[in-house]
Amino acid sequence: MLASLNYLDALNPEQRRAVEHGTGQERPGPLLVIAGAGSGKTNTLAHRVAHLMVNGADPRRILLMTFSRRAASEMSRRVERIAAQVMGKNSSLLTDALTWAGTFHGIGARLLREHAAQIGIDPAFTIHDREDSADLMNLVRHELGMSEAKSRFPTKGTCLAIYSRVVNAQGELETVLKETFPWCAMWAGELRTLFGAYVEAKQRQNVLDYDDLLLYWAGMMSDPGIAAAVSGKFDHVLVDEYQDTNRLQASVLLAMRPGGEGLTVVGDDAQSIYSFRAATVRNILDFPAAFTPAADIVTLDRNYRSTQPILSAANAVIDMASERFTKNLWTDRLSDAKPLLVTVRDEADQARYVVHKVLEAREGGMSLKNQAVLFRTSSHSGPLEIELTRRNIPFVKFGGLKFLDAAHIKDLLAILRWAENPRDRVAGFRVLQLLPGVGPGTAGKVLDAMATGPDPIWVLGEIPAPPRAAEGWTGLVDMLGRLSRKDAGWPLELGYARLWYEPLMEQAYEDAAIRMQDIMQLEQIAGGYPSRERFLTELTLDPPDATSDQSGVPHLDEDYLILSTIHSAKGQEWKAVHVLNVVDGCIPSDLGTGSTHELEEERRLLYVAMTRARDELNLIVPQRFFVTQQHKHGDKHLYAQRTRFIPRAMVPLFEDILWPPVTPAYIEGLSPAPVKMDIGAQMRGMWSK
Repeated sequence: MLASLNYLDALNPEQRRAVEHGTGQERPGPLLVIAGAGSGKTNTLAHRVAHLMVNGADPRRILLMTFSRRAASEMSRRVERIAAQVMGKNSSLLTDALTWAGTFHGIGARLLREHAAQIGIDPAFTIHDREDSADLMNLVRHELGMSEAKSRFPTKGTCLAIYSRVVNAQGELETVLKETFPWCAMWAGELRTLFGAYVEAKQRQNVLDYDDLLLYWAGMMSDPGIAAAVSGKFDHVLVDEYQDTNRLQASVLLAMRPGGEGLTVVGDDAQSIYSFRAATVRNILDFPAAFTPAADIVTLDRNYRSTQPILSAANAVIDMASERFTKNLWTDRLSDAKPLLVTVRDEADQARYVVHKVLEAREGGMSLKNQAVLFRTSSHSGPLEIELTRRNIPFVKFGGLKFLDAAHIKDLLAILRWAENPRDRVAGFRVLQLLPGVGPGTAGKVLDAMATGPDPIWVLGEIPAPPRAAEGWTGLVDMLGRLSRKDAGWPLELGYARLWYEPLMEQAYEDAAIRMQDIMQLEQIAGGYPSRERFLTELTLDPPDATSDQSGVPHLDEDYLILSTIHSAKGQEWKAVHVLNVVDGCIPSDLGTGSTHELEEERRLLYVAMTRARDELNLIVPQRFFVTQQHKHGDKHLYAQRTRFIPRAMVPLFEDILWPPVTPAYIEGLSPAPVKMDIGAQMRGMWSK
C-alpha cells in the first residue's frame, strides 16, 4: 500500500490538499474547491473520490453528482483506474465502485422510486421528457380554453419554460414573468390556473416531469424521518460544477448535509454563465458561510492550458468583478506572444480577418479543428458563416441554428427570390403561406393563376384576396410590386421586405426580438453586394460541399472549423480562439446590462471565452455596425466602442492592432488600375497544348 501512494505525486500542492482534505476523519467538514479554468478540476475530483476509497470509504456510500450522464460515466472510469493503481484491479471494492454516480435528476429519480410509498406516489411512475411535458401542457391549455383567447396566449413551450423557471429558481410567478418573460406578464392569473391544472393532470396520470425529480426530492427532504433515511445512505457527497446549480438543487444538497459533514463541492464562480437556465452564482459564493464553522476553501489556480500572457489578460478582466473568490491563474507555459486586440472597420472586415487568420494558421500546420470562433449570440456569426461558405471552408456550429438554416432568414430570402423571379414556385409557395389564412391549397391556386399571364406580379394584383387572408393581402401585393419594380434600389429593397415581414414574424414567434437581430445581420450582409441578383446568387450557387447546412456535418470533411456560442464552448479548449464583436452592445449584450448581476455574468462570459485559448487569442473589435432603424435618416451604421470590460488601462496586456494595416500600398490598392484581358484567347489556349 505504501509503495502505491505515489498515485498522488502527479498532483500539485493545491490539488493534493483538496484530495487529502479530512483524511482519517470519519466525517470530514465541508470543502469548497474553487477550480480555475484549465486547473485540472476533473482530475482532482476523481483523485479525491479514489483517495476516499483507498482510505476505507465504502464506494456504495459515496454520492457523486455531475451535470451530465457522460461526465458521471467518465468520472467513474477515472476513479476506478486511479483506485486500481493502489488496490489492484481485482479488489472487491472496485466491483461496487460508485453505484451512486449520476446527475441530480438521475439520482432524484432513484431516490423517489425507493421512497415512493412514504411520499404518496406510485413507484411505477413514468417520466416525461421536455417534449412530452410540453404536449401535456398544451393539452391542459386547450382544455381550459386558453388557446382560444382573443389575444395570443403563450405557446406550450413558453408556458413550460415559465413553469420550469418558477420551480427551479424557487421564485414567485409574478417576479419570474417580470424579469424573464415580460411579454407574458398580462397572463399571470391564467398561467397560475394553467400550472395548477397541469400538476393535477400529471398526478392523475402518474407521471413526473423533469423538474418534478428535483421538486419531489426537495419535498421529501422536508420530512425529518425521510430526510434522515436518505442522508444516512451516504458517508460522502461530492458535487461537480457547483456554480451551475439552481436554488432548488442547492436546497436539496443543503437538506442532505445541513452540517456539511462529508460534503465536497467543486466549481468556479468566474465561470457561472447559465442564469438563463435558472443557475445562480450565489450558490457557490454563499457556500462557505452556510455552515458553522465555515467550509474550508482550496483554490486551484495553476493553469495547464493557456500561455501566461493569455492568463494575465483574462485575470485582469475578472479581477474587476464586483464579488468573487480571489484567484489569479498562473502557468509554467511562458510566451512572448500577447493576445491580440484587433480593430476592424466593420463586420465584413471581421469575417475576412478571421478567415485570413484561420487559413494562415492552417498553412502553418494547425488543423481547423484546433481553431474556434466564439460569439455571445448565435446571430453574431452570420457574416462569418457567409464568408466561410464562399471560401469553401467547412465548419461546425454549436449553439443555435446555422444562420442560413433559420426559418425567418429562409422566409426573407424567399421573398427576395420571388420578387426577383415571380415564376419561382417554391419561393412563392413559402411566402404566400406566411399570411394567416393561406394554406397549401390556396397558395397552389394563386400560383397556378399567376402562371397564366405574361406578368405574374400584375396577375397577382388582379386576383381576389382569399377570404381568410383579406386583411394582409393588399400589403403583400404592394410589397411585391415595389420589389419587382426595384423602386428603392438595393439594399433598401430588403428593408421593404423586412417591414412587411416583421409583423408576421411577431405573430409567429415569441422570440421575434431575438430573430430580428438575425434579420439585421442579413441586411448588413446585403449591403456588401451591388445588386439583389448578385446577393441571391452568391448565397445560393455555392458548391454542394460548401453550403452551410452540409459543411456543418462533421463526416463530410476530415477537418472543419469550430463555431460556437460562448455558452456552448464552456469546458472546451482550442489552440487558437477568435472572439467576435468584443464591443459594448454585444459583450456585454444590450439585454444583459439591466442589473448588476446581469452585467457581472456578461463579464464572466468574456472571461470564459478568453480562457478557452491555449496558444493564440484574438479579440476582435468592429468599429461600426449596420443599423436598420436609421434608414430614413440616411445613416446605416452605428459606431461601436470596445467592451467596457477592457478599459484603456488594460490594453497594454494585448497587442493592439488595426486590420487591414493602413499603408500606402493598401490605400493605393483600393483603386487598382484597370486591366485589359482577352478571355477568349485564354480559353483557346487551354486546348492548344
